[in-house]
Amino acid sequence: MRADREQVARLLRTARGQIDGILKMVEEDRYCIDVSNQIMAAESILGRANREVLRAHLEGCVRDACENGAAEEKIEEIAALLDKLVR
Repeated sequence: MRADREQVARLLRTARGQIDGILKMVEEDRYCIDVSNQIMAAESILGRANREVLRAHLEGCVRDACENGAAEEKIEEIAALLDKLVR
């Protein structure tokens, strides 16, 4: 993985902490909207981590593949990923 490992790890640890907090909120039968807001916050952090990983992939792996004549495989990978994201 070519992404900034420290940044991605920090974001994932933050998301894990948020999810632990959300689980506690559910166990404590907290107000639904409060739980939902925290879920959306965790999703946002996971999205930031994913964007960092994908940006590094495009700047590194995909660029290398294009320079070495193997772009088609990387394009197919990105297209399949976009299919998942756009659903």
